[in-house]
Amino acid sequence: MRGVRTGVHPTPRAPHTGVNLPSLRSHNSALVLDLLRTAGEGGISRLELAESTGLTPQAVSKITARLRTEGLAAGAGQRASTGGKPRTVLCLVPSAAHAVGLHLDRDELTAVVVDLAGTQVAARTVPFDLGAGAAEVVETAAAQVESVRAEAASHAATQSAAREAAHAPAAGASGPGGMLGVGVAMPGPLDHATGVPQRVTGFPQWDGFPLRDALAARLGLPVVLDKDTNAAALGLALSGPGDSFAYLHLGTGLGAGLVLGGALYRGDRTGAGEFGHQVIQLDGPLCDCGNRGCIEALCMAAVARGDLAEAARVLGAGAANLVGLLDIDRVLLGGRAVAAAEEEFVTGVGAVLEERARGPVVPVAVACGGAHSVAEGAAQLVLAPVFGHARVFGRGRP
Repeated sequence: MRGVRTGVHPTPRAPHTGVNLPSLRSHNSALVLDLLRTAGEGGISRLELAESTGLTPQAVSKITARLRTEGLAAGAGQRASTGGKPRTVLCLVPSAAHAVGLHLDRDELTAVVVDLAGTQVAARTVPFDLGAGAAEVVETAAAQVESVRAEAASHAATQSAAREAAHAPAAGASGPGGMLGVGVAMPGPLDHATGVPQRVTGFPQWDGFPLRDALAARLGLPVVLDKDTNAAALGLALSGPGDSFAYLHLGTGLGAGLVLGGALYRGDRTGAGEFGHQVIQLDGPLCDCGNRGCIEALCMAAVARGDLAEAARVLGAGAANLVGLLDIDRVLLGGRAVAAAEEEFVTGVGAVLEERARGPVVPVAVACGGAHSVAEGAAQLVLAPVFGHARVFGRGRP
């Protein structure tokens, strides 16, 4: 074969700066939506929205009226005022729209549906063969998207029935809202901007296949494609403090997602993060990428023979290289191998970083997010732009 966050900002309030121009209506709507999202169920008043965005009260009123008409926002009661009439409080309606996240791993597929607030409402994981061929992979992925959407619809119907039985008013739409699109995460390398895999390590036959467009045509939905490590790093960045970190994923392979200054870094050709294929032993074992002595080959071999101390030592050597090169603030670990032995990997990688530190020791921790973190991060490829977080995508954004 050839072929949305929530607050990742250098400063907390800078992204919530609106401009009162008709041409920027969508931009301003995104700012308001993001503030509604971060306010949660407690809601936020129009006055607070105006103060936070710099928009005029009239502009905020027009935006919120439109959002309410579209079902994206709803009233959340009133708040006592220090003077004058009580303020009406608004909140986001999470069920108004959803996104699907797909994680195409080498041996299994995970699909999730998340709502506008990023909350998972359905998930499924099935056996999968990334090397089965493009046509079969596209059909399998499409079938699982349809299945997880059906699960989400069933869940919404059950919740609606329960509210009716309890005579409780719904906060928003009673059924699943519109589907915004599908985010797909898979091993790299790939071209995020065109949605085309390249010579995926161990599966070079994917090189050049237009996976994004093929899946979009099959589903009739917008599709975004990115590396699995980038998707996971995006999810972490959206819930983090906006710092610089490396997310190292050790599962069926080894890769990295890089967040620099609060923005996901892909590089000019969207090829950054091929962490596993840095050579650290010139005469080392042959790697699936064709080189010898790659960190991935050394680390995966140690995991396979049960030598977790050696696997952590090798992973730590690579992490130390990143810390020295990029001056990052944190190292976060994830993936199946790490999940099975969290303490061993955190301790082992941390020991290497401490030994090689030439300044403050960079902390190491297991990334939060759970078993579906890559798929949920893939869904954020679709959601994050809705809330005006374009800069988190860094370079390589289509």
